[in-house]
Amino acid sequence: MINTAIAGVVLAVTSTFPALDGWVEQGWASGALLTVQDSTGTRADAAGEASVGGYFRIGSATKTFVATVVLQLVDEGKVGLDDPVDRYVAGVPKGENGDRATVRQVLNHTSGFYDYAHEEGYSTNRWRGADRFRSYRPQELLDVAFARESYFDPGEGWHYSNTNYIVAGMLIERVTGRTYGDEVRARVLRPLGLAHTTVPGWRPGLPHPHARGYTQVDGRLVDATSMNPTLDWAAGEMISTAEDLNRFFDALLSGRLTSAASLDAMRQTVDDTGTIFAYGLGLQRFDLPCGRSIWGHGGELIGYRTYATRADDGTRATLSYNPLPADVPGEEVIGLLASVHC
Repeated sequence: MINTAIAGVVLAVTSTFPALDGWVEQGWASGALLTVQDSTGTRADAAGEASVGGYFRIGSATKTFVATVVLQLVDEGKVGLDDPVDRYVAGVPKGENGDRATVRQVLNHTSGFYDYAHEEGYSTNRWRGADRFRSYRPQELLDVAFARESYFDPGEGWHYSNTNYIVAGMLIERVTGRTYGDEVRARVLRPLGLAHTTVPGWRPGLPHPHARGYTQVDGRLVDATSMNPTLDWAAGEMISTAEDLNRFFDALLSGRLTSAASLDAMRQTVDDTGTIFAYGLGLQRFDLPCGRSIWGHGGELIGYRTYATRADDGTRATLSYNPLPADVPGEEVIGLLASVHC
């Protein structure tokens, strides 16, 4: 345990993105990094415990990798976007009128499936003590989710639910006969040369270098860096770097990983989400104050926050930071992304 917000932290001096230093100095984050790539080259800075090129937990940005693999299976004729998902994954609940959620509804969170992460002790965004090293099987997570009523009938609303991407991961495994992680590696990581992106499985640590993640327990900060991420599995377990995420989203959104039709489907969004983003198939669209829109996905795991983004002009920016209890105000995050993309 540590008693101060940034004990032992040596502040990095940056000039390209001074906001990062400000976040650390004000006690909002123990570390922060940002890598921007565009037609002029690469700009990268880090502050606090973070380092340029460092590894971090990407949380729900994992969902975009999973959705990409599902859309590749659609392109191969092995999966239908509007097929009932229970054609591929057994035990999926039906709506009151017998409606069956489709693959598309799973990927854009309109299935209505209850989010297992809302159950006590099942969220990797919360401190779980010794349970953070426990292993979970995907079916266990679905059993928790499907023991509860759905939020609504399929297609009758929108609700972000990690359960959807546990289902999507299981779909990949049932269709291919291989683990979803193996498919992500074979179809995305190796072809793009993403050597610093991993699907960790039960392994609790991160490669070096990495900033530590903290959380507050009983009024004191504790180191929450190490954890077994199987509780998130295909909904949020992956580890990466800013440069790798920039390369992935550039490849995806420039049409190098799926057909044009599948990419268009991924960019068809549900706009009425009640959040700061519109949601497609594993993609989020953020509308910035300057009127521009950027695509990508955010991610959160205890001690880590990530935003990986790309504009249609090809500018890529990945931000990762380690929030402290005061946290970085949302307008600061949007402001920083706007300063890059606007």
